[in-house]
Amino acid sequence: MSSPLIVVLDRPQNPANIGAVVRAMRNLDVGTLRLVDPAPFAREDLLRYAHRCEEQVAAITVYADVADAVADAIYVVGTAALVHPDRPYTSDVRGLAAELTVRGRTGSVALLFGTEGDGLDRAALDHCHLVASLPVNPDYPALNLAQSVLLFLYELRLARETPLPLPSFPAEPAAPARQAELEQLFRLTEALLHDVDYFRYSPETVMRSLRNLAYRAELTSDEAAMLMGMVRKLMQRMQ
Repeated sequence: MSSPLIVVLDRPQNPANIGAVVRAMRNLDVGTLRLVDPAPFAREDLLRYAHRCEEQVAAITVYADVADAVADAIYVVGTAALVHPDRPYTSDVRGLAAELTVRGRTGSVALLFGTEGDGLDRAALDHCHLVASLPVNPDYPALNLAQSVLLFLYELRLARETPLPLPSFPAEPAAPARQAELEQLFRLTEALLHDVDYFRYSPETVMRSLRNLAYRAELTSDEAAMLMGMVRKLMQRMQ
């Protein structure tokens, strides 16, 4: 069964975890796997933990950074053990799975998982529309990487197979902006703000706020293109 879900592991260090993730994805028939700058591994390392998953292992793609790995996604969810108060957040994973099932009708959605030791850093979270945590024991929230992936994928499988209440979207929604389009908008806007000497303090903080605003707005592809056109025109007038 094809799936619009992309599972992205950011800088995984242990081939056993990668293999266990492959096995979970095969078990639940959900998603395709992308790795960002993983530690070196051999195909045979993964197959020790992902028995009879040769096709899935062969389909793994490797990227240099998170931006490239999620460039074609229309919605990116970063996973975390802890709440990030400055970012949109949910621990309602079952409700999120239902929402992602609907969003997947108009494009690819991505689930982003961080390193085994530290999780996702702020730079990786900057590419995420939403941060999600599993509702586990708050006194011991950190899960093994493969366990975390398995639990998220289980909920997504349920959402696909069970008649759950789904969020209401227009019957024919406008095409959402892909992450690559948003990144281009952010780059152009940051360059413009530098040119007009807008930044009075950390550009990184200002741009993070702008990213969060754009993610909340859920821009369409046409809207992102319109904003980029405005920024380009302003930059031309300043030359």
